[in-house]
Amino acid sequence: MRQFTYTRPANVDQAVTSVAQPESKFIGGGTNLIDLMKMGVERPAQLVDITRLPLNTIEEHAGGLRIGALVRNSDLAAHPLIRDRYPVLSQSLLSGATGQLRNLATTGGNLMQRTRCYYFYDPSYRECNKRNPGTGCAAIPGINRIHAILGASPQCIATHPSDMSVALAALEAVIQVQGPKGTRAIPIAEFHRLPGNKPELDTNLQPGELIIAVDLPSMPFARRSTYIKVRDRSSYAFALVSVACVLDLDAGKIREARIALGGVAHKPWRVPAAEQTLSGRQPDAAVFRLAADALLKGAQPQTHNTFKIELARRSIIRALTNAAALA
Repeated sequence: MRQFTYTRPANVDQAVTSVAQPESKFIGGGTNLIDLMKMGVERPAQLVDITRLPLNTIEEHAGGLRIGALVRNSDLAAHPLIRDRYPVLSQSLLSGATGQLRNLATTGGNLMQRTRCYYFYDPSYRECNKRNPGTGCAAIPGINRIHAILGASPQCIATHPSDMSVALAALEAVIQVQGPKGTRAIPIAEFHRLPGNKPELDTNLQPGELIIAVDLPSMPFARRSTYIKVRDRSSYAFALVSVACVLDLDAGKIREARIALGGVAHKPWRVPAAEQTLSGRQPDAAVFRLAADALLKGAQPQTHNTFKIELARRSIIRALTNAAALA
């Protein structure tokens, strides 16, 4: 591990100023960054510790909730307002990692997780456009069972690992950030990037910007929501496919739907046009299959992950069925 300096700013302004130093990184829980540093994937010259900043509250905001960037995953999952109003978010958090990791991991850090790819995490493989732009993608001709079937590019086929981000996509969260040029709000749909020609960029954050909060909009029908995660083992495994869905039912028909997929793309995957196919329809398996087909339109599997298409289709139908059955 490369030697680095360490600083602990007293406020957000100091944090933004400190991280402007060359090769600096914010550190909160460190559950992803420290792993990457141990592997030699990340080699910061300075760590800016933000854990003492006053960003760890959950409070009412504009009819919804504002979640501080330093709220721990375990606290967020257990919060009464989250469990009551946005159960899909609580469920997604509890399906991720282990209890010990959730006790350290933060809301902002969860959003900033880097993609999980065997080749990205192992510097002995030089061919990784995410780690070494322009060198190629070892996963395309390699073992690609866990990789993307949607939104990938010839430059990168990795997937985004966060469960929480999938639920936030279905809830249409907004990310509040502060940087050298002030504050701004980023809709969750615009926060993470598809790989395109710049797979080394995971998000649309600008240099020096710090996540300070996540806003959940008022969405009363989010009480009818659920999260399904399909993985190789029942604990401490990343999703092969996950589904977050929110349903608004009125008089036995679907008024609105929100569906986001995880484990299939470089970012949480939503297709609003697919959700609109459910509007005004009765909730049944045939209608849910139409929505699933629309969500998966254009899927391009790799050599070892064709199974993900049918797995995702069945998972979407199951998640929608479960949500429709909720009181």
